[in-house]
Amino acid sequence: MPKITFIDHLGTARTIEGEVGATVMETAVKNGVPEIDAECGGACACATCHVYVDEAWAAAAGTPSSMEEDMLDFAYDVRPNSRLSCQIRITPELDGLVVTTPERQA
Repeated sequence: MPKITFIDHLGTARTIEGEVGATVMETAVKNGVPEIDAECGGACACATCHVYVDEAWAAAAGTPSSMEEDMLDFAYDVRPNSRLSCQIRITPELDGLVVTTPERQA
């Protein structure tokens, strides 16, 4: 199973195995990753699963859809590498993905 490293805003890293086909958000919630609130449950209807994708993984993680970009307008401290973790589907190519959570969710 692909491994994903979640780094909180203080720098604490947690590496978790994710299932291919699940989302990064589902993996975070299932494993109790702090700072991923996921209030809408993955419907891309809020911005409470906002993460920063490590630059080395930006291409592999893909770019946000227009709907995701609209929801990122509500996120806190949006950056060029911001994504909603509910919109990143885990594939074997994402083994080793690193994401960081913002100081707070919107």
